[in-house]
Amino acid sequence: MGTSVADLVLRGGPVHTMAGARPATALAVRDGRVLRVGSDEDVRDLTGPGTEVVDLAGRAVLPGINDAHLHATWLGALWPHTLFGDTGAPGMAPERPLTTPAERRAAILRAGDLLAGLGITSYTEPGLGPGEDAGSTGAFGTSVVEQYRDLAAEGLLKARVTALWLYGELDGPSTLADFRAGLATVEGAGPDPERLNFAGVKIFADGIPPMRSAYTHHCYADGSRAELLVAGGDDAEREANLTRMVLDAHQAGLQVGLHATGDRSIDLMLDAVERARAEHDVDLGHYVIHGDLVSAAQLDRMARLGVGLSAQAGIAVRTVGVVNAALGPGRAEGAWPFQAALDAGVPLCLTSDSPVLPPDWRREIAAADRWMGPAADPRQRVATLLRCYTVHPARQDGAADWKGTLAEGMVADLCVLAADPLELTAAELPDVAVDLTVLGGRVVFERAV
Repeated sequence: MGTSVADLVLRGGPVHTMAGARPATALAVRDGRVLRVGSDEDVRDLTGPGTEVVDLAGRAVLPGINDAHLHATWLGALWPHTLFGDTGAPGMAPERPLTTPAERRAAILRAGDLLAGLGITSYTEPGLGPGEDAGSTGAFGTSVVEQYRDLAAEGLLKARVTALWLYGELDGPSTLADFRAGLATVEGAGPDPERLNFAGVKIFADGIPPMRSAYTHHCYADGSRAELLVAGGDDAEREANLTRMVLDAHQAGLQVGLHATGDRSIDLMLDAVERARAEHDVDLGHYVIHGDLVSAAQLDRMARLGVGLSAQAGIAVRTVGVVNAALGPGRAEGAWPFQAALDAGVPLCLTSDSPVLPPDWRREIAAADRWMGPAADPRQRVATLLRCYTVHPARQDGAADWKGTLAEGMVADLCVLAADPLELTAAELPDVAVDLTVLGGRVVFERAV
């Protein structure tokens, strides 16, 4: 890549590129991209009078963290409150509606500051659009879209944002007619899709098991059954309408993120994607959101069809009791099969769903490790789970060719941790401080010492 002088050099500590490269202790950045990765000596000729040099002193460099399912505007409105406590089912959100454009702008900026302090350089807003223009929170309607566009144009976003359009209600119903009307008005990504990109659409297929609203093949423990959230006169019509939504989005070249927790709703998603790929064989990175009750057979299909999974380990460990109460004793222990997903080759993104949970990826990795049980190699487990916050989310964003790793030529999105996570167990990770966050070669957070 030549011998141009670097804008930024980090040296003197482990650099984990997540790109399968040889061990490195230094990284050089120019014009927002990784210029060179190697030893301290390898970057010496790239350091000039104008180069900002960071002495790592043994601290570790990782690719920037990507939370692939995080409601940042809502988080900015509610923080430090979240919907979940330490145990049990989610509670009611505090009444803090965003009622003006200025309030929405401030919430996005507040979330950006919080996330930068956690080393998060990318996140997905999973559902913004007209379906929530009359929503009670004010955090998901088209006014939020306008604020994101303005902030991106002004260069004020502290993370790269991927968003999904929403043409129904958040956690609520949608109709095929409204969905099709929305698809007809989809706007482009904007002037810089690496900063703000509307990648696709979100559809709510069902609810969640603790509320007995997941769409399952079997009755709940009390004998009840759930219906799809997609409108229709009966189960068959609702299923046909959901299938049509997925097919229409695929035909329009849009990614589908389907909120599906029940095994029956996941089957419908996979059947629709298989049909869509047969009609127009292009991998758009469709994915299942949550996927609580996904089965081993479904994971194999997902891997074959290129369907990803975006899930929350923190919810799994907090809801064992209420899920068993809803589904029957012992059912929760077979839910959220993270290891099986990885073994099947499904791109697994660990996410916070914040403000359902706090947006702390270190705690989510620890929760996933706890849920998965003892590991033969605890430190290799950490490396594997870190990919669920870097490499796999970049793939979900359709951006694996330019972010998610620190290979030469990739965007210089990174964070510096006070200790090397690959020398720790997952349980130790939440105590490791984030010292520095860099977005596109620019420092957006530095911890005061």
